[in-house]
Amino acid sequence: MIENGILLIDKPAGWTSFDVVAKIRGARRAQFRSAGVTPTKRQLRVGHAGTLDPFATGLLVILLGEDTKKAEQFLKLNKTYEATIRLGQTSTTADPEGEIVAVSDRQPSSQELLTALESFIGTIQQRPPAHSAIKIDGQRAYKLARKGETVEIPLRTVTIHTLELLDYTYPNVKIRTHVSSGTYIRSLAVDIGEKLGTGGYCSRLRRTQIGEWSISEAVSVEATT
Repeated sequence: MIENGILLIDKPAGWTSFDVVAKIRGARRAQFRSAGVTPTKRQLRVGHAGTLDPFATGLLVILLGEDTKKAEQFLKLNKTYEATIRLGQTSTTADPEGEIVAVSDRQPSSQELLTALESFIGTIQQRPPAHSAIKIDGQRAYKLARKGETVEIPLRTVTIHTLELLDYTYPNVKIRTHVSSGTYIRSLAVDIGEKLGTGGYCSRLRRTQIGEWSISEAVSVEATT
């Protein structure tokens, strides 16, 4: 039984990061009990180092035992994502889970798209989505947004190190991007849609790397139980 350590999980769509934590904690409790040991709270400590939205998939770093104290170290690391941006529509949550509204049927050219993407490379100002876990006056922004309250989240400075176009088949734009800590890909998708004048939201999102940790080293949730 590993009491301390790091697990790399490939989170499936539809699971919250807390769902993964709870599943692994439950499996660890069962493993201890099957060995005839009543686990302590310290032995059952499980946490994650950077959440993923429920609709997103990919790399989730799970910390066990004493290593849960290292979460802050992971939060500061650069990350790599692959995402699909759906042009021509917007979403109230900037992802597929919100209310979808048609905005435009104009189809930007490939050159327009490449020019727009290039304009976001470097250090930029970004406003995180209202439906996010950021705290506003001590409350999670998404909880306020779900109540219908107006949520004003301050701009933040982030860095888009690379932004690569993988495929463009209108209305879908597939990108790969390497970004600084604190960057919201949902916000990037919205901003790209606004830049093109078509509207847009992040329809798919997959995290493939956190610092030196890669999705190629990750296992499914089921493999840990």
